[in-house]
Amino acid sequence: MASKRIRRRIGDILQIDLGDGQHCYAQVSGEPVMVFFDGIFTEAILIDDIPTLPVAFRLSVSNFAVTRGVWPVIGSRPLTPENAEEPFFYKQDDRGRLFLYHSSFASQNYERPASLADCIGLECAAVWDPEHVIDRLRDHALGKPNRWVESLKVKAPSIPG
Repeated sequence: MASKRIRRRIGDILQIDLGDGQHCYAQVSGEPVMVFFDGIFTEAILIDDIPTLPVAFRLSVSNFAVTRGVWPVIGSRPLTPENAEEPFFYKQDDRGRLFLYHSSFASQNYERPASLADCIGLECAAVWDPEHVIDRLRDHALGKPNRWVESLKVKAPSIPG
């Protein structure tokens, strides 16, 4: 018998098991973005407090993290206005050119040319698998660089001059 697929719903709050009795929280935002909150927890916190936690980062994540129950939905709450806003992402093509990626550029295949300065502080437009997000959350909590983040950084030497 096939297991029932879980629907991905905006506002769903997820508990992410980090192992060793530790977990953190995320919230489903607009497809395929999820908001990951700062903090590693060993005890449950009030569901109403989770959306107000500081944000560690916002990423696009493979839907199966929710639809297959990899990260259980523990409740649902409205997104804060800041977390409801669609983030801008950057892309770098194989010729080194940079682009901003956002739905406001839908008429241009969701991207527009960008400078290096436009891309500073933005996440790369990539869809993360759950296990890579868990690696990143652990590294974030320890304040150490993450290999997946490093691999997705802008390759400045290849930007056309």
